[in-house]
Amino acid sequence: MKQLFKIFCIATVLGASLLQSCETTELDLRKNPNALSADQGNPDFLLNGIQLSFVSLVESLGRTGAEMTRIDYMFGRDYRNVYSPASFDGEWTTAYTQIKTDINALTPLAEEAGLNYHLGMTQFMEAYTLVSLVDFFGDVPYSEANLGSANFNPNVDPGATVYEAALGLIDDAIANFNDGGVADPQNDFYYDGDASKWIKACNTLKLKLYMTSRLANSGALASFNAIIASNNYISSTSDDFQFQWGVNEVQPDTRHPRYSASYTAQGGTDYMSNHQMNYMLQNDDPRIRYYYYRQNEETPGAEAPPALEVLQCSLQTPPSHYTGFPFCYLPNGYWGRDHGSDEGTPPDGFLRSLIGVYPAGGKFDDSSFEGQGQGDGAGGNGITPILLASWVDFWRAEAAMVNNNPAGARTFVLAGLAKSVAKVQSFGSLDSSSDLSTAPTAADVADHSAAIAAAFDADSTGGWNVLGQEFFTALFGNGIDGYNFYRRTGFPSTLQPSLEPQPGAFIRSVFYSSNFVNNNSNVTQKADQTQQVFWDTNPASPAFPLSN
Repeated sequence: MKQLFKIFCIATVLGASLLQSCETTELDLRKNPNALSADQGNPDFLLNGIQLSFVSLVESLGRTGAEMTRIDYMFGRDYRNVYSPASFDGEWTTAYTQIKTDINALTPLAEEAGLNYHLGMTQFMEAYTLVSLVDFFGDVPYSEANLGSANFNPNVDPGATVYEAALGLIDDAIANFNDGGVADPQNDFYYDGDASKWIKACNTLKLKLYMTSRLANSGALASFNAIIASNNYISSTSDDFQFQWGVNEVQPDTRHPRYSASYTAQGGTDYMSNHQMNYMLQNDDPRIRYYYYRQNEETPGAEAPPALEVLQCSLQTPPSHYTGFPFCYLPNGYWGRDHGSDEGTPPDGFLRSLIGVYPAGGKFDDSSFEGQGQGDGAGGNGITPILLASWVDFWRAEAAMVNNNPAGARTFVLAGLAKSVAKVQSFGSLDSSSDLSTAPTAADVADHSAAIAAAFDADSTGGWNVLGQEFFTALFGNGIDGYNFYRRTGFPSTLQPSLEPQPGAFIRSVFYSSNFVNNNSNVTQKADQTQQVFWDTNPASPAFPLSN
């Protein structure tokens, strides 16, 4: 793994050199004799860089989606100002200047050399990137994007058109994986050269697209069911599409990004979501010890007296609209923040709860209640989940609910739950320093499954709230599909409200990148974030969604 990331480092340098030379040629009309031209690029080096840029984009957008849906903690009381246009400059650059530019450089080289596997990988990653951009921004550049000096001011394409283009790319990827080629990539960081697993991932990405767009596409569910009938999609956790991080700390740092940010010499720098922790705590979820590590046994305001210095809100009265919801603190040492809290950073780095061994390669919670630092736990040897078998079960549950089959939905919810729990529990062994005797037993897991089944049956929304919250819990580590589900269904309707009583309308799509708008004469910034993406045909905000 360390050697692979050394290659990544080289790839990044070469990719930057190639990109800079292209920009210099376009702007200065001069050729840089010290930089690679496009036809001199190495397909394997380019592919390495694309793979790393891709997971970086997934991590970033996944975090944003998780924050808006309370899977993770969101900082900021006003939805309009939580995510400014400048907030997305990095994602926009990663998508267009890195991923798309490098794919454009790689494609002719791979086509000429017959490197079909390379092409299939890039077509899959481009398709996922495109639909993610549509899901967050709405209409985005595609047909006029990355044309260099031929068009510095690309217009946006309708989101539905970009979705269709992505489906075409996925079909092309499947064809390339089926055809094989003269040589496999030097590094396939996802499936290690297994084309059959890539084809399953391609079909699973199609499932994601069809489920996401079902409100705007009358044939989407039929297409979804046809793929299910083929049985050629990710149905086993052994085929999960994910990125594996390493444990190297420097030159380069290969650890999971959230581990690097939380396990430091100064303690944690990230807060966990009170809503998500409370949901798992109240339901005796067997995954909670894997998702979160408690550095402190007692939380101020709960078991311990209120403490102004480290948890200011523990001295405050809950706002009136928080009746029935947790406020500020949780019992048993779970220490996070409420949705939209904008408190400063007190000296609580070694007190607050940290992200655990899943998915970030942190510490398994064995009730040791000790401050954690760099190198503790699994050392960052975690994953970025991108398409998991458990998620497919939740999509199938949604399809069943839409078809008025709650009994079938219940079956799929429990199947997705079982896959998620089994996968998460397998991460415990990564933390050799923890006492796994505190891990949930098979009986604990069975009891929890039975409790979720009973909750589904008793759900006043017919099962939608339980489906949504369990889906969100399984999505921990990547909230892209949680954000989509929430806008598509409006559930769960039981999410913790924003701390601000009047936070503004929920974000139906984010602002365009400031760099994109400020440097493009054909594009104007959105008036607000209530503009709905093409597949979101639900009522306008603020009436929808209910939890705001």
